[in-house]
Amino acid sequence: MAHKKTSTDITIIDVAREAGVSYSTVSRVVNNKSYVKPDTRERVTQAMNRLGYQANLQARALAGGRSQVIGLLVHNMSTQYMAEIFRGIDDVLASYDYEVMLYTTHRRRAKESAYVNMMARGLADGLLIVLPRQPEAYIESLRDRDFPYVLIDQVGIDEDDVSVTATNFQGGYDATAHLIELGHRRIGKITGWMDMVSARDRLEGYKAALADHGIPQDPDLIVIGDFEQISGYQGAQALFDLAEPPTAVFASNDVMAQGVLELLRERGLQAPQDVSLVGFDDIPMSAISNPPLTTVRQPMVEMGWRAAQMLLDWISDPEQKPNSVILPTTLIQRESTSPPRF
Repeated sequence: MAHKKTSTDITIIDVAREAGVSYSTVSRVVNNKSYVKPDTRERVTQAMNRLGYQANLQARALAGGRSQVIGLLVHNMSTQYMAEIFRGIDDVLASYDYEVMLYTTHRRRAKESAYVNMMARGLADGLLIVLPRQPEAYIESLRDRDFPYVLIDQVGIDEDDVSVTATNFQGGYDATAHLIELGHRRIGKITGWMDMVSARDRLEGYKAALADHGIPQDPDLIVIGDFEQISGYQGAQALFDLAEPPTAVFASNDVMAQGVLELLRERGLQAPQDVSLVGFDDIPMSAISNPPLTTVRQPMVEMGWRAAQMLLDWISDPEQKPNSVILPTTLIQRESTSPPRF
């Protein structure tokens, strides 16, 4: 009985026979070359899928010098925040005929380090890392390999690390100052992961705005969150269980702000009539939430495409390492904030 080929046994010659094209055409498709007719590319792709053909990326890199693949490391893809950043990344990579190899860590530090080291060993030409939790575990290794990488929404552990971030401190300051200017004095703060610079900067902006307006800090009004909706809900529980609850809340992202709104509804409270609420990011759903959310806009799509462009420029010219970029944030006033009721 003839031996049945497994996916690892399938060659481009088998794919060429299945698709009715030359093996050089299959090679061009596998290597993402642009000079292949769209209908031919589709026929080859379908043949590859039918046969279970898997391109050997490491072999491709050895043969041609590059894999034409960029690694993308994220904690998950379930939020609009990640979708907006990815939209910017994808727009750039598509125009350069690069593919994305996506890895999700679900915020597990060991996974983060393992995936980075695996991609740096030839699976990808460069790496984009969004909101890393423990970059110090592998950044030095990437530097030692001269492997191109760009951090997104997180500064590195060294001034030489390349990153694209936003003005998180200023955004936190602006959100808090907006509430103060409306007349609020007891302002609750729900943070993000405190091992992330962006979360710490937003908290420091909150504290600085209070100090500049002569409002003493109350540690009971600061609750540690993790950027997830449930932590916004739980943080609001803690704040509104206080003997003297806040009249306003600043959540470190819009997703947690939605958790705050859920808790308010459960308790028969409304924003902004009973409690003013400010988020951070300006994800698309914030403009259509009930009520539309006042928030600090982070240019997430631009962060994605700037990071991708910087990485591709670095790959094409390894001697020209790009400089880090800090993009401005903007306070977007909508209907979830108003003066407090006295």
